Amino acid sequence: MIPARADIVVVGGGSAGCTLAATLAGRPGRTVVLLESGPGYASTGTAPPELLDASRLPVGPESRWTAQYPVLLAGRPGTIARGRVLGGSGAVNGGYFVRGRPGDFDAWPPSWSFDHVLPYFRLIEHDSDFGDEWHGAAGPVPVSRTPWSRLHPVARAFHDAAVAAGHLPVEDLNAPGPVGVGRVPLNIANGVRMGPALSSLMPALASPNLTVCSGTRARRVVMSGAEAVGVEVDGGDGVTFIEAGSVVLCAGAVESPRLLLLSGIGPADELATLGVAPVVDLPGVGTGFTDHPEVAVPYRYRSDLPLGTAVLETVLHTDELELRPYTAPFADSVPGSGAAVPVLGVVLTRPRSRGRLIFDARDPYAAPLLDYGYLDDPRDRAALRHGVASAVHLLAAMDEVVDPHSVPTGAADVDDEWLAAHLGTSQHLSGSCRMGSDDSAVVDDRCRVHGAERLFVADTSVFPQVPSRGPHATVVMLARRVADAL
Repeated sequence: MIPARADIVVVGGGSAGCTLAATLAGRPGRTVVLLESGPGYASTGTAPPELLDASRLPVGPESRWTAQYPVLLAGRPGTIARGRVLGGSGAVNGGYFVRGRPGDFDAWPPSWSFDHVLPYFRLIEHDSDFGDEWHGAAGPVPVSRTPWSRLHPVARAFHDAAVAAGHLPVEDLNAPGPVGVGRVPLNIANGVRMGPALSSLMPALASPNLTVCSGTRARRVVMSGAEAVGVEVDGGDGVTFIEAGSVVLCAGAVESPRLLLLSGIGPADELATLGVAPVVDLPGVGTGFTDHPEVAVPYRYRSDLPLGTAVLETVLHTDELELRPYTAPFADSVPGSGAAVPVLGVVLTRPRSRGRLIFDARDPYAAPLLDYGYLDDPRDRAALRHGVASAVHLLAAMDEVVDPHSVPTGAADVDDEWLAAHLGTSQHLSGSCRMGSDDSAVVDDRCRVHGAERLFVADTSVFPQVPSRGPHATVVMLARRVADAL
């Protein structure tokens, strides 16, 4: 049953929403409602098996656990998938739980410096490998690295090749220090993907303060003047209203800006185009987002290799690149993808190109088009070319597992057409409701929407820019910290 009122309504049951709702539910005297548009479950034992198996990502075109969005990647049309199930994309990803680097937070307001956020990184995790001042031992999210003795042959060969090429071996990628190659911190326990839905929300479901409404879509935030007073929702039996003391949007970097626009908060000209009465003119809603472009360098194995391991066990970081030796072809790890050839991913971690969300004026509730703007900046193209050349050299050195005849040696000097043809995205969309104090910022440093009252956004959309590592650990940290400010 959908409650008529709550002290706090959290919209979106992804990693941020699960973390925020679970934290708030543990505090007496405040009622919390968590809304998730996708299906839900009540325990680890009742979670769909596809969500538990960390060796497979249920994000293919026929997945029941995702929403599909149309995209433009360097002008080429395609689609991306975002998690649409309790746990969100954290329920369907590869379990990569690498923190943002200290320098990433230099672009954030001063109150979000690395020194300020480190205590919250420690609060959210239980790191079984390290017990020093950088890590937590009592948090809900289990974090560990694949033991050296169990590394997949591709992961081991890649690590050895990177060290032989002069890259620094890094024992702990979640601690400050130089860049290099190392094992990936994973939120995986005994092969189970332990995202915040399983690790944080499930234990909180017994709280009398918390109500989780899955299969319930938020249509808009209801405003009284500039004050958020509740949420209009559709739970399948018609539209109803939940009165709220505060509303926190955790719907992700696509749906949170869309909900703001449908609620009258965004660029005035776009609101007029969509036929939405303006409440707050915020030009930055849905614009200037960042994400990690990823180029897939194909090759073939020398012989059959084992399946059933984590999708990514080692990575190489440089100042602006991440090289990812995936442990299986995506045809095996992403059911329905059809991508049968193994690839080494080349990721630009500090992109300069910016994207925007394009909404359909005929139907604001339709999926928006995500125009990434990838490769617009020539410096991004140059960096990716360098990354592809590095990938080719490393693959050539991995001759115990890689068929040397399959390495695309000509890719060491690729042109724009080759980059575009092999271009994808890491699906780390960030910054569509950016945090800051300038005219294009959408929220302040407490994640309060500028010009609105009792309305917050707490997900990757508020990141000033995408971190130079995957955003999952950083968004869980953000949600945990915002919970303390509510």
